[in-house]
Amino acid sequence: MSRRRICKALAACLVLATLLSAFPAMAAGTEAADSVYRNGNIYTVDEAFSKATALAIKGDRLVYVGGEAGVEAYIGPDTKVVDLGGETVIPGLVEGHMHVAGLGSSLMNLDCFWMPKQAILDLVKAAAEQAKPGEWIQGRGWMNTVWEDTSYPTKEELDAVAPNNPVFLTRACGHMGWANSKAIELAGITPDTPNPQGGEYLKNANGELLGCMTDTAMNPIRELIPELTVEQMQEGLLKAQEQLFSYGLTSAMDAGNSIEVYNEVFVPLYESGELKLRVYGMISHTSAAGETAEYLKSHPIDNENYEPLYNNHLSLRCVKMFADGSLGARSAAMLEPYSDREGHIGDYRYTQEQVNEVVKVAYDAGYQIATHCIGDGANNQMINAYEAAIKANPRDDHRLRIEHFQIVAPADIDRAISLGILPSMQTTHATSDMLVAEDRVGSERIKGAYAWRTILDKGSVIPNGSDAPVELVNPYHGIYAAVTRTNRLGEPKGGWHIEEAMTREEALRSFTNWSAYAEFNEDIKGSLEVGKLADFAVIDRDLMTCPAEYIKDTQVLLTVSGGEEVYRKDASVPTVMWNGLVQSFNNKLVVEPGKIWVPLNDIVNGISAEKRTEGSSVLVTLDGKSVKLPVKTVDGVEYVAVRALFEGLGRNVTWYAPSNCVSIGWLK
Repeated sequence: MSRRRICKALAACLVLATLLSAFPAMAAGTEAADSVYRNGNIYTVDEAFSKATALAIKGDRLVYVGGEAGVEAYIGPDTKVVDLGGETVIPGLVEGHMHVAGLGSSLMNLDCFWMPKQAILDLVKAAAEQAKPGEWIQGRGWMNTVWEDTSYPTKEELDAVAPNNPVFLTRACGHMGWANSKAIELAGITPDTPNPQGGEYLKNANGELLGCMTDTAMNPIRELIPELTVEQMQEGLLKAQEQLFSYGLTSAMDAGNSIEVYNEVFVPLYESGELKLRVYGMISHTSAAGETAEYLKSHPIDNENYEPLYNNHLSLRCVKMFADGSLGARSAAMLEPYSDREGHIGDYRYTQEQVNEVVKVAYDAGYQIATHCIGDGANNQMINAYEAAIKANPRDDHRLRIEHFQIVAPADIDRAISLGILPSMQTTHATSDMLVAEDRVGSERIKGAYAWRTILDKGSVIPNGSDAPVELVNPYHGIYAAVTRTNRLGEPKGGWHIEEAMTREEALRSFTNWSAYAEFNEDIKGSLEVGKLADFAVIDRDLMTCPAEYIKDTQVLLTVSGGEEVYRKDASVPTVMWNGLVQSFNNKLVVEPGKIWVPLNDIVNGISAEKRTEGSSVLVTLDGKSVKLPVKTVDGVEYVAVRALFEGLGRNVTWYAPSNCVSIGWLK
């Protein structure tokens, strides 16, 4: 062999050796992965709550979950390898109860979420000034219990800012509406209009319409509001998907839509590939007769062989019912009168005989049933109906659900668990409702309210969710509430009935495998195990070890669904978190080594503080604490250092480098 040919052969061997060292030999029978994520702090949330450092993905499934050495065998020449840099990984979160289409629609109306009353009136006034004569003004999210005057608002307040346009604003709970006189007049509602079954027109002391109405009493107004077009609903749905992916939510239970909405709005987006969120849909079911009842009978569910549609993206095997209203609106159905309204027991949607018939139609057709029940009366009635259906037609694995399961008599908690009924709860409801709950039901009934620890210790699991747009969809608010039983302000100190709190592991399970189990999908998602869907989120802090006050501020760095990256955070701009909410600024933040400067006026307004200029300094006061700070002026805008500001106001401050996020903690 010539010297030249020998050199060529040696060169080829060197190239081959280099390739082999870069891509280790595949183990026998092992196929190269499409992607590998390694060097992570991975919570698999499997049965043992084990940890791993690496994942390998082929197609939309996990083919390896384990340590660094083992993952080498899955790395081929075309495998994408991602170094997680030690960051925390959790399974793709499963939203156990929300209104996906409702969140999308709400993003297209006035956002009144927990705003002061005057701020809401200002929004309505601005909208009325831009609206055409007669055009409807809609919004959602008002919460009278956080106002200085906690009484229900009046139509006259809306009339003053929008006299020529019908206005309808839904309370955060979704079970009360606030309308102006124009809307009430168009609906033909008068002081003599009788209350419908399951609803009430509230009146003032003079017997005049207040302007607020509950549950089914809202229907005459809602029927007048022009429906969104299919295109508008799809636009909202994609906006909702974007928001959910940004929180690491890869799946969501959609708590009630007509079959037409699923077919006309959701299905085309799945067929086009635009909708990638996994949705467990619930078909709204209200009557033992009619179109929906006939549809259920003619489309029975084969529970043993049911397969989700569109490659595990859409399930339609469950129906949604309503048994009552909400605690805040006093429309939750109670066994005994409200403690703060004599003689009033709330609004039952059905008699026991009626609800038994409605349940029987869906149950006998093989559907899972999920029913909204807040009050102990509604929960009792629904447990009765479920028990009758199960006894008449036993099913091995029914997984019947009660949504919310908030105020429940102790005996009914035991009965529900013994029947295998799943209590689907939303932990942020407790930290919102604690403002009124005990006033509504008294000190004795509150013992069976939001009783997570009691339920878990009795052997059940709790699928968790947000009920968005009733609450913010952020799942880390729910995990935080489950662990601390405080609101985002850290109140009350030590937690509200802290004896009913979850552990951190339980809280994470409630948003992963417990919610997956509640929708019959525990075999394909809810934990990071070989053979399951490659759905996961990379987050900027360890939920199991970070200070509890910072759980609510968790930032998602990356969301992967079925092996596809569907969200990646832009960490080039700092994020400032105050009470679990991202602060917005009208001017760019100023970043220096070890220091972040925020616009003075924006941050003072954002945290509702007061300021007083003192020469080249400013005195900022909040909650009785004051701090004097130097002011930096850039391009005519005044700035203060964010750490100095909040530590001076007595708050813990932590910077999370991966997300470039500043988390402001509880008051020391």
